[in-house]
Amino acid sequence: MADILVAGGGPAGSALAILAGRAGMSVDLFDSSRFPRDKPCGEGLMPGGVGVLERLGVLDAIGGRPFGGVRYRGFGITAEAGFPATRGPVARGGAAAHGVGQRRTVLDAVLLGAARATPRVRVFEGARVEGVARRGARAVGLQVDGTTVKGALIVGADGALSTVRRSLDLDGPRPRRPRLGVRMHFRLAPERDSPRMVEVFVGAGHEMYVTPLPHREVLVAALAEAGPTDADARGALAAWIAGHPALADLLRGAEPISSPRGRFPLGHRARAGVAPGAVLLGDAAGFSDPITGGGMAQALQSAELLAPFLPLAVAERDDEWLWRFDRRRRAMLRDYKLLTSIVLTLAGRPSWARGTLGAMRASPAMMRHLLGVAAGMKRFRPASP
Repeated sequence: MADILVAGGGPAGSALAILAGRAGMSVDLFDSSRFPRDKPCGEGLMPGGVGVLERLGVLDAIGGRPFGGVRYRGFGITAEAGFPATRGPVARGGAAAHGVGQRRTVLDAVLLGAARATPRVRVFEGARVEGVARRGARAVGLQVDGTTVKGALIVGADGALSTVRRSLDLDGPRPRRPRLGVRMHFRLAPERDSPRMVEVFVGAGHEMYVTPLPHREVLVAALAEAGPTDADARGALAAWIAGHPALADLLRGAEPISSPRGRFPLGHRARAGVAPGAVLLGDAAGFSDPITGGGMAQALQSAELLAPFLPLAVAERDDEWLWRFDRRRRAMLRDYKLLTSIVLTLAGRPSWARGTLGAMRASPAMMRHLLGVAAGMKRFRPASP
């Protein structure tokens, strides 16, 4: 029996295992994959998440290409801004002043390796979590490859299609406007310079994201209302790229270095983020859409927020602390989710999106503040009048 059982070895699960092990708790972490593993992702880590990696001491090992802000292009309008220069302590410890682009194969492998190297943490790859074991209404363990493993706290960090969430009967309704995401990697031609910002190209019914990565590589991801099937994903991406001259120019002569991979639907909801004896982290706790790009940062910040509560899971029989944690997490993420909802609304109304791009170009300070919200650095509404 371990103190903490974690399903999922992605950023949320690995970060929590590191923090729990360093605090003297025993952790068993299970993931059905073997690392390094690839998965569809925008691969841009916002400053709030970069700050967590700094405090974990793994940022140098992860490396990556820093980016200083976001540039939007669409409807003949370009608006750009850097991240706020000041650190805003939305989560514990504040945030870094820049984002980082890095392949998920690298990020996940380094974090999981750091978890494995942490005293009292055991990592089991290729271990399939089949569900949650309960005693009455309380989660007391995980079913892993036909065996029941017991723990004082069960953590579901097993992604958007979380088995733990489903086993706890916490699946929420599907989003009313399901969207699809698809991505590919390219290596730029020698005469092309890598972007210094994340580039976002806004079109009618879709958005294209370009994340700078090391070694002159970029990730190109598309989010769309009605997306392509796997069979024509490459063709759809090529058509969308051709519709944005600046993006087509950046990719002229570029070498495709990965096949299209995608996810549908993008949004997955949870009825609650905690249950007696269990907590959900990262995408398992529900997410609306990756349109504002903060998913990995949210996962890391939420793991860091949960860590100080973990001794209560071992020392107390009362689960009241779980709901206290969940209230703090909702407060931390409330403004980000509000911003995501607003941006999703704009994405479905091109005339509103065009007006918003114009407003951001006219007011870089406003755009910088909104980027701070997306980056896990700022509140939606400034504290002062």
